Amino acid sequence: MADLSAFPVTQRWPAKNPDILQLYSLATPNGVKVSIALEEIGLPYEVHKVTFNDNSQKSPEFVSLNPNGRIPAILDPNGPGGKPLGLFESGAILTYLAEKSGKLLPKDAGQRYETLAWVFFQMGGVGPMFGQFGHFFKYAADKVANNSYPMERYRDEAKRLLSVLESRLEGRQWLMGDEYTIADIATWPWVRGTDVFYGAKDVLELDKFPNVMAWVDRAWARPASEKGWGIPA
Repeated sequence: MADLSAFPVTQRWPAKNPDILQLYSLATPNGVKVSIALEEIGLPYEVHKVTFNDNSQKSPEFVSLNPNGRIPAILDPNGPGGKPLGLFESGAILTYLAEKSGKLLPKDAGQRYETLAWVFFQMGGVGPMFGQFGHFFKYAADKVANNSYPMERYRDEAKRLLSVLESRLEGRQWLMGDEYTIADIATWPWVRGTDVFYGAKDVLELDKFPNVMAWVDRAWARPASEKGWGIPA
C-alpha cells in the first residue's frame, strides 16, 4: 500500500485507497476538466470535495499541495519513477494524465504541440475571461450596478474568444479535427458553464456561434462528460 503520509493534504482528506490517484476538486468549469478526463481515460481515482463555503482551498493542508489555493489538484501515488506526485493547475494535470495514459493527446509531435497551444488558449484566455465575466454578470452585479464597464469589458472579450473557437471549429468535429483531446476537455465546460452556471446564454448570444454550440453538444453527449460533470457531487 502506498504511503502518502508525507503529503499534509491527506491529513484533512484521508485516502481510503492510497494506491489510486487522489483528486481534490469541486464541480466547477475548472474542476470538472480533470474528472471528465479521468472518466475518459478510465484511470481509477478517489475524489475529495474541496468546498469554497468554508475556504477549504485556502487551508494549510490544501495549500501544501497547491500553493495558489485553487482547485483542482491531484496526488498520484504512481507518479514518474514510481514515486508519488502532487500536481496542480488544470492544464498541467490534463497534460500529465494524457501522457500517463497515452490517450487524449496526439502522438504526432506537431499535432501534440498544436493541441497544447489550444489548452494554453483556454488557460490564458477562455478560463480567466469567462470567469471574470461570470463574476461581474452574476455574482457582483450589485457592486457594478452604476458602472457597466467591467461586465461589458469581459462580455465583449468572452464573445471575441467564442468567435475564435467558432472559426477554429468550422469544418471540424473537435478542436484538433477528428481526435477528441485535452484541448476540448479544457475548453467546452467553460462554454457550457456560461449558460449552466451564469445563465448568460442570451447575453453572450451563444446562438450566434453554431459551430461552438454543436461542438459542446457533441462533447456533452459523451458518457464520460455527463459523469465527470457531476464529480464531486
